[in-house]
Amino acid sequence: MISEKEYKARRERLAKKLSKNSVAVVFSGEFKTRSNDTEYPFRQNSNFYYLSGFTEDNAALLFVKRKKKVQTILFVEKKDEKKELWSGKRVGEIEAKKLFLVDKVCTMNDFSSKLKESLEDKNSLYYDFNLQYNKVKTLKRYSKKIAHYKNIALLVHEMRLIKSKQEIRLIQKAIGITKDAHHSAMALRKNGKYEYELQAEIEYIFKKNGAYSDAYTSIVACGNSANTLHYISNDKPLVDKELILIDAGCEYEGYASDITRSIPVDGKFTSAQKELYNMVLDVQKKIIKMIQPNVKRSDLHKKSEELLCKGMLKLGILEGKYRKLLKKEKHKKYYPHGIGHWMGLDVHDEAPYKDKKGKEIPLKKGMVLTIEPGIYIDKDDKTVPKKYRGIGIRIEDDILVTSKGYKNLSKKIAKSILEIEFISKT
Repeated sequence: MISEKEYKARRERLAKKLSKNSVAVVFSGEFKTRSNDTEYPFRQNSNFYYLSGFTEDNAALLFVKRKKKVQTILFVEKKDEKKELWSGKRVGEIEAKKLFLVDKVCTMNDFSSKLKESLEDKNSLYYDFNLQYNKVKTLKRYSKKIAHYKNIALLVHEMRLIKSKQEIRLIQKAIGITKDAHHSAMALRKNGKYEYELQAEIEYIFKKNGAYSDAYTSIVACGNSANTLHYISNDKPLVDKELILIDAGCEYEGYASDITRSIPVDGKFTSAQKELYNMVLDVQKKIIKMIQPNVKRSDLHKKSEELLCKGMLKLGILEGKYRKLLKKEKHKKYYPHGIGHWMGLDVHDEAPYKDKKGKEIPLKKGMVLTIEPGIYIDKDDKTVPKKYRGIGIRIEDDILVTSKGYKNLSKKIAKSILEIEFISKT
């Protein structure tokens, strides 16, 4: 759990980034309608959660900066017994004052008047430019004299790039739960079952261990389905002798894990599957070893393309001269995505990849990113040796950048052929 002191420190860091005589607003998430009067499970807005740790909807943070002094006001839903009968208890204004280290707590009923009052003599208003129109309309109504509108999301995303020790512990906890889920999937007898049954097993382990939400929609793709990168139908049978690409991670106290493993239905890799799998695994291991401060993600990706291209050439998936194939990007037909992405409060964490000057941000201590090379060969691709057709493989781990190199946070999740086959037999 993140301490209230850390949330306060984050708010203070953000306040220092705001210009003088400015106001900044960060809103909570909202319930989203599923159909008619039913809603999807609520998930807090990541930036609001990062700055407050508050998990309720209909809330807001207001920063009012006068020269160097900043006042922080938290707005919460007013206590209402009738509403609480239907939708559950609320923290309320009185209790929130005890829980949160902010200067002031008000109810959302007072938000408009406080906003109007705060904006009277200010030059700048910060808000998330991706806000829904109705909220933007409210902000603009009271800020007609404001000279500058600035995107506060960019400032928060920059802060989220480097993870604290408390954040890393939560990510590690999420990965630990994900390890149990993937190992359970490996050990489960899969013959005669469907992809959705394996998905159910994985997500059962998530919830059983306190991760009440998946970090993204699980991918359980058997055989040729693995060659659809964002396959989420998960409705096909698990066919003997096929591989299953499982891309599944949970969310623990708001923090994500993101793990992909490729496992055989009957617990044993075929010789062709081994050849492809070991090629991808070798690439992944070499890329991970490159990770250290000041290395660029683009260099990691470029190296992964070079290694995979060489591997495809060696296996006969590509034919021709290596340099020419690489220059013409022939490998991208089978490796169309990037080497990885930032991870944190969001599985694809909303942190910048370039600085304000447009230059790529190099790796720094405290960053967390995924490393996930893959190869995807459609069953109808006649240009590839028949034994490889219909196979899709991705291997993905979550990596922390340290002061001298890296730490593989998901190293305990089986990924060698020997480990996977051993778990499958138990």
